[in-house]
Amino acid sequence: MIVTGMKHFENVCRKKLTEWYRKNHPDIQIDEGDIYIVWSCKTLQNYKCLASTNISGDGIYAEYTYNGNKQELYEDVYHKLTNTCYTEE
Repeated sequence: MIVTGMKHFENVCRKKLTEWYRKNHPDIQIDEGDIYIVWSCKTLQNYKCLASTNISGDGIYAEYTYNGNKQELYEDVYHKLTNTCYTEE
């Protein structure tokens, strides 16, 4: 895989998260339009992207890292376990 720029990388990430979601949640209809990019950056030949879905309550969060030296894409998918608000130290 060769990434040709940030827009291309973000599109690849949307596609990969859609594929992961369809494989692991076949009962839910999802397409690339349901995936949004939270944050992305490029440093030297490497890219990183954080993505999520607009599916209410799913808690899915994915991290993609592209290693430009090896032309490899790594995917880590997480599920939100808690959301706690602290008002004191």
